[in-house]
Amino acid sequence: MRLKRFLVRYYPPGIILEYEKGGELKTKSIDLLDLSPETDVAELTEEIKKTEPLITASRTEQVKQLIQRLQEKLGQQDDRRFYLFKVLRAHILPLTNVAFNKSGSSFITGSYDRTCKIWDTASGEELHTLEGHRNVVYAIAFNNPYGDKIATGSFDKTCRLWSAETGKCYHTFRGHTAEIVCLSFNPQSTLVATGSMDTTAKLWNIQTGEEAATLTGHSAEIISLSFNTVGDKIITGSFDHTISLWDVQSGRLIHTLIGHRGEISSAQFNWDCSFIATGSMDKTCKVWDAVNGKCLATLTGHEDEVLDVCFDYTGQLIATASADGNARVYSASSQKCIAKLEGHEGEISKICFNPQGSRVLTGSADKTARLWDVNTGQCLQVLEGHTDEIFSCAFNYEGDTIITGSKDNTCRIWR
Repeated sequence: MRLKRFLVRYYPPGIILEYEKGGELKTKSIDLLDLSPETDVAELTEEIKKTEPLITASRTEQVKQLIQRLQEKLGQQDDRRFYLFKVLRAHILPLTNVAFNKSGSSFITGSYDRTCKIWDTASGEELHTLEGHRNVVYAIAFNNPYGDKIATGSFDKTCRLWSAETGKCYHTFRGHTAEIVCLSFNPQSTLVATGSMDTTAKLWNIQTGEEAATLTGHSAEIISLSFNTVGDKIITGSFDHTISLWDVQSGRLIHTLIGHRGEISSAQFNWDCSFIATGSMDKTCKVWDAVNGKCLATLTGHEDEVLDVCFDYTGQLIATASADGNARVYSASSQKCIAKLEGHEGEISKICFNPQGSRVLTGSADKTARLWDVNTGQCLQVLEGHTDEIFSCAFNYEGDTIITGSKDNTCRIWR
């Protein structure tokens, strides 16, 4: 084994090692999820050296410098205010979803008008319109981190795979017998997973366009799915009140997570694949052990349905959004509530962290998106201007651009 070079990963903090083994180029990552500006760099470097044979004495200084770079990034003050940059009259009918590519250089919008559009973030110009679906385009995604492909899932029961560069359609995946409402690429970008109102999820091979597996077992609609970071497991959340954990390679059911008393709205893995967080119409969020499928905690406090849950990039914080108009931030390990985000005047259907983990963004039926301080729960900014409810919002990878999508048929870029 021969180390070729180091790459820095800012969110979540880590160092990627590129090395040669048997003539093949491989990568492995050293995750530094607990890194803070106060961490003793020399001590951490010694620890890494002990556990990682690729890092020899001659490379120690380099590793120290990379850790210091990560620390500097973490220590940067985050007092940015966002201003409206562009209003895009994106579609002739309401939007369903918005999503960035990894660099944030472009983003996509799905709509009831049966199309998905690709936009240039810097100029607000429309790059391509992806046409071909015969019904609402509901679920959309880039194959991040690559960003060269887009998947669209539609109420026409099909999923389509497109080139992000040319807008050409590579494949149409047919097989579901009802609407597709959620989808995701695996991290390796070899598979697309689709979840449907027909109670099944399917895995599709990107190269061949063939179906790789059907995940059957739920007794009601699947409305949420998520791969883990490694890409060997996938979870599906269903209206049957359960979450299923599947082995991707074999399509085998590993665990059924039972305990919620209402439909599942959202299900996510954290970065190191140790926890699963799920939100439900039963007004709670549950945290599960991703290895044995046991429920570790039930996060209570919301007075109405929990509509969305998410982890921060390091997987140490969980945020919940509810129909009660409030959001909450919890510690993933202690499961204690750290902050209550109160101020919206309508239900919150979407919540996400900035990559730094210092801010939470919420999108609400009150026509505003809000930016919150994770530590204090204080509302830092109200993003106003949409004339109908906001159901989708996202940060780019650097955390310096926001997009919001609304039922008013527009999409707004804030920076």
